[in-house]
Amino acid sequence: MEFSEHIKTANVEDVVLKLPFQPPVRGTLCVTGHHLLFSDRAEERQWQLLLLLRNIDAVEKSVENLLGYPQHSKAGQSQRTTGSSGTIIIKCKDLRILQLDIPGMEECLNIASSIEALSSLESVTEMYPFFHRPRELSLNDPWGLSSPEQDYVRTERLWDRWRLSKVNSDFSACPSYPGAVIVPRTVDDDALVKAARFRQGGRFPVLCYCHHRNSMVIMRCSQPMTGANRKRCREDELLLQAVIDESELGYVIDTRSAQQAQQARMTGGGFESKSFYRPWRRIHRHMERGKVLQESLIKLVEACGDPSHNMDRWLSKLENSKWLSHVHSALSTAGLVAECVERDGHSVLVHGSEGTDTTLLVTSLAQVILDPASRTFRGFLELLEREWVQAGHPFQQRCARSAHSHARLRQECPSFVLLLDCMWQIWRQFPLALEFSEALLLRLAQEAYASDYGTFLCNNEQERCTSGVKENTHCLFQFLLRCSEREKYINPLYEPTELAIWPSVQPQSLQLWTGLFLRWTEHAETMAEAREEIWTIVKAHRERTGAEETARTPPTHRDTFTAVENLMDELTIL
Repeated sequence: MEFSEHIKTANVEDVVLKLPFQPPVRGTLCVTGHHLLFSDRAEERQWQLLLLLRNIDAVEKSVENLLGYPQHSKAGQSQRTTGSSGTIIIKCKDLRILQLDIPGMEECLNIASSIEALSSLESVTEMYPFFHRPRELSLNDPWGLSSPEQDYVRTERLWDRWRLSKVNSDFSACPSYPGAVIVPRTVDDDALVKAARFRQGGRFPVLCYCHHRNSMVIMRCSQPMTGANRKRCREDELLLQAVIDESELGYVIDTRSAQQAQQARMTGGGFESKSFYRPWRRIHRHMERGKVLQESLIKLVEACGDPSHNMDRWLSKLENSKWLSHVHSALSTAGLVAECVERDGHSVLVHGSEGTDTTLLVTSLAQVILDPASRTFRGFLELLEREWVQAGHPFQQRCARSAHSHARLRQECPSFVLLLDCMWQIWRQFPLALEFSEALLLRLAQEAYASDYGTFLCNNEQERCTSGVKENTHCLFQFLLRCSEREKYINPLYEPTELAIWPSVQPQSLQLWTGLFLRWTEHAETMAEAREEIWTIVKAHRERTGAEETARTPPTHRDTFTAVENLMDELTIL
C-alpha cells in the first residue's frame, strides 16, 4: 500500500501547536509518509517542528461543536462540520507531549487517523531509514564499527585457547546470533550445533569479553533446556569445561531467582546441574524483565507527569514505580560479575531465560566497569553494537511502544533504556571516567524507539540480512562518529584510567535520571543552562592552559572539575 493511501488530509492551515511551558504557535500542519511537519508562517520568525511519525506512541483526539447544534439535527450536522474544531494530543516515545488544535472536525479526525496508520507500519522496508539519505554518509560506506572477525583479530590474548567459528554463517544454529562467534578452540562445530539444540533459541555459550589483566572471560548464552526430566547435553558440558582449567572455578550468574529457575523446568527450561557442570558454581541474582519492567517505566513516566506538584505524592509514585530498584539490580549484578573476574580471578557465564535482555544488560555493564576501552566514545558504541545489535536484542519487539501507548502490552520491554540509565548513574558517579556525555545517552534512548538510521531496525542479524538493512540504510554509530555535532557528545572532563570503576549501589547513590524523565519540563531548561555554563568553564580553562602551555606538566581537567563539580551538585538538587 502506498503512503498516500493512508493520508486522508495532507495539510491543514490555521493549526495551533501547544508545547509545555511555551506560548501557543499558529501555523500550517502537513502529514507526509514518515513525518509530521508544523510550520510557523509568521514573518518575524521562521520556525518548524519536524516529528518522525515512528516516534508517536499514542494519539488522543476530541472534537468540539462550537455552534452548539444538537447531534441529530441535519442542519446542525452541516454547521458542525464547518464550525467545529478538534484537538489532537500526541504522546511521543521520547516522552514529549504535543497538542494540536485543528479547525474543522473532519480535518481533525482525518489527521488523527492518518497519524495512527502511518506511525504503526510494521513492514521494515517501509520505515524511514530506508528513505533517509544524509549528506555525510554514503551507502557504500562500511556498515557498523566492528565485526566478530575484527574483534578476534585484534585481541591477541585469545588466540591460544579460542577460535572464530563460522558455524552460524547461515543462521541455522542460532537465528539471533551473528554469523561468526568466538568459542573455545578445542570445541568443534558439530559439538556447537548440538549445544545450540540444548539451549533456548539456539543461544549456546559464546565469548563476549576477555579481561586484559588476567585473561579471565565473560560468556553469555540462554538457559539450558533440561526440562522436568533433567536432560543433559554432553557437548554443552564439554564446551563449558573447555573454558576453564580443571583446577579453576567458574561462576554461572543466573539472572532469575532460584524459584524461577526451578519453575522453568516445568516448561522445558532449566539450569546447569552441579553434578554435570562440576567446575562451575551457580549464583542466582533475580532481575525483572518483560511486562514487569515495562509497567515500571509506565508508572515512572506517569509520576514524572503528575501535575499536582505535591512532594509526598511524587515520592510515593516514584517509589511505587520501582524503577530505581531495577537500576540497583542491574548495577549490583554487573558489579558481581566484574568482581568475580577482576578481584577473584574467575571466568563467568551469564544467562537468564532467553539471553536477550537481562543477560546483555549485565555483560555490557560489567565490561564498562572492567574495560577502559568500553568507556571511550567509539568503544562504547562498539560495545552496544557487539552486545546488543549483533548479539540479538529484539529492538523491534522491545521498542515497539513506549510509556504512553494505550495498546495491550505484547513483547515491549525497556531493557535498553535501563542500560542507558545505569550508564548515566556511572557517568554521574565517575565524571572523569567516560569519554562521552549524557547527551549521547539521551540520543541513543531516542534513536532506539524512532530513528532515521537502520542500526536498531529488526530483532537480529538474520532479519537485517533478509530485509537488506545494511545495504539500504545508514549506520547510526558511523554517523555519530562523523557528525558535525560530535563535540556535544564528548565529555570535556574525560581523563582515561586503566583501573576498574566500581559504581555504588547504595540508595543515596542512585538518583532519578532527570535528563531523560524530566526532559520536557521546566527542569530541562535549567539543566540546559547549566550544561552551557559547564562548557563555558571548560573552554575558558582550555584557553588558559593553552596560553600557559609548558613542557613540564601536561594539562589536566582537575582544576576545571572543582568548579564543574559544584554545578553538577546543583543539578542533582534540582
